[in-house]
Amino acid sequence: MSVIDQPLTTAPAGTSLITKILRFRELAILVAIALVFGLTYLKNPSFASGASVQQMLAGPSIIIMLAVGETLVIVTRNVDLSVGSVLGLSAYLTGDLFVHNPHLPVILALLAGMLAGLTCGVVNGVIVAYARVPALVVTLGMLYIIRGVDAIVVNGVQIQPSQIPQSFVNLGAGAFLGIPYLFLIALAMVALVGYVMRTFRPARDLYAIGSNPEAAVLAGVRVQRRIFGAFAISGALAGLGGALWLAEFATVASTAGLGYEFVVIAAVVVGGVAIFGGSGTVLGAALGALLLNTIDQALVAARVSSFWNQAVAGMLLLVAIAFDRYVAVRAEKILRVQGARRDNA
Repeated sequence: MSVIDQPLTTAPAGTSLITKILRFRELAILVAIALVFGLTYLKNPSFASGASVQQMLAGPSIIIMLAVGETLVIVTRNVDLSVGSVLGLSAYLTGDLFVHNPHLPVILALLAGMLAGLTCGVVNGVIVAYARVPALVVTLGMLYIIRGVDAIVVNGVQIQPSQIPQSFVNLGAGAFLGIPYLFLIALAMVALVGYVMRTFRPARDLYAIGSNPEAAVLAGVRVQRRIFGAFAISGALAGLGGALWLAEFATVASTAGLGYEFVVIAAVVVGGVAIFGGSGTVLGAALGALLLNTIDQALVAARVSSFWNQAVAGMLLLVAIAFDRYVAVRAEKILRVQGARRDNA
């Protein structure tokens, strides 16, 4: 009887522990959000006001949008550093469309933003997947290229709120039953992509690529196509995020989205997506973004210096990476022990 045909044995306690930790990672983040919210409320009761809660939901919505796309890329052992600059470019191009077409339907404006982002994502995907240039180099270069193009296109001109239709501004400022539209859109995207990643094989292939690219090739996974698709989707979602950024702020300059790429990566990793690839969920990434924004708002409500925002985010990022590395090493040891036991059986 081969190893494959043998009946499954009871997993060691270490395996069970690691599985439980990974399974309840999102629950731990929810608990952390609740603790931050509760402690801040005790210090400043106005933190629980309706306006404050709406801000806590609307604030991370665009980051969540970008984090969903970034998750697809990081799961494959790659990274997309261009999402912030893509957001800025698509935000300006969408605003410029409204300047020249004041009656442009909202849905077409959103699709235009997505198209601009998709174009950038396709370029990233082609170079990374087919030319096999490291993603860190490609997307870092794309970050600066897009920023340069953005500066040339904008040329010091700023889109003004009066140039944006009220129907589009309402998308960024409005709410349904007290829940901001932006958060509902981000939530819908998390649910959609999360369902696809759990259900369809092409999405599941991303985890196989991140876990072991060589084995994925031997298993017949179309690695280049999947990586290309991940970058394309990441670009499209960054473009949609840019259009929604314009809806939220009703103005845009060449600095729009500056530094967003680092906030997005921090949210993704804090949310449990392994920076080494192969594991993580879009729900975890979304919760990571919500946690970072809640901490940010809590520090403001507690009248703590804003300089602590980046320090806390950096600390959480380091802890998350160290934890993921520990889990990966521990799981590797357990699998090695299991393999040795099966060989001796």
